[in-house]
Amino acid sequence: MTQTFDRRRHPVRADLAASDYEGHADAARFVEGEVFQVTADRLAIRPEPRPDRSIDTEALCGEWVTVYEQTPEGWAWGQLDTDGYVGWLSSDGLGSIKAATHRVRALRTYRYPGPDLKFPPLGLLSMGAQVTVTGEAETRGLTYALLSDGSAVVAKHLVPVEHRVEDWVAVAEEFLGTPYLWGGRTSLGLDCSALIQLAAQAGGIDIPRDSDMQEAEAGEEIPHDDPASFARGDLVFWKGHVGIVTGPNMLLHANGHTMTVAYEPLDQAIDRIAATEWGAVTKARRLT
Repeated sequence: MTQTFDRRRHPVRADLAASDYEGHADAARFVEGEVFQVTADRLAIRPEPRPDRSIDTEALCGEWVTVYEQTPEGWAWGQLDTDGYVGWLSSDGLGSIKAATHRVRALRTYRYPGPDLKFPPLGLLSMGAQVTVTGEAETRGLTYALLSDGSAVVAKHLVPVEHRVEDWVAVAEEFLGTPYLWGGRTSLGLDCSALIQLAAQAGGIDIPRDSDMQEAEAGEEIPHDDPASFARGDLVFWKGHVGIVTGPNMLLHANGHTMTVAYEPLDQAIDRIAATEWGAVTKARRLT
């Protein structure tokens, strides 16, 4: 067969592929996947089972991963249920699946061994992480959500999994100042397309992970030759980059220029980026 499969989106390798691809892809063997849940605060997903490789993206606590191979060295090769991303991640951060009841709505929240902010934290969950709440407890007037793993988080940092915000761009603006991290997908560090994806998901809009995928598929294409016509929430694309229009002549983007999530006048961003290897604006899209 001559069909080429994007390694980021299709669990297909020359030696191994998901059983769904049998008859459609060339592989030495086809296997049924096993579904696991991410139990770590976050897990790096890499293109190879090597810790020295830069990350492609990150899986968040509570997300499901269909695993097709596990190695003796502690690597798992699988596909993230949230956005279909395929890659290698640590088996140590995976466990049995539980139905999530809530997700983190705050930028980040500490996970404690019990309902008390004075306890030493066990970890830090970022926006979009999913948890299973089993009860509540109050300590010194602060309500905590008790989680299925025995830990606790501040209850007001969570929302039900079905909760949706009306203004997803406002969620993106909450990330202002967050460090830029290639492949990052948390409020501790993220890249341009992760900023868009996380904020849009808070508004109930599911879009692909990487900027080239978003440029091809997110929302609907709109004319990009007149920046003055852009509205709040429109996405502006360059080769390998994306930002959000937040208002007249204003762009919000996670970028390698400031190494943060930052505002930048749109006309200045267009001129600056045009002078670099990324070139001119390639497309604009409006999420629907």
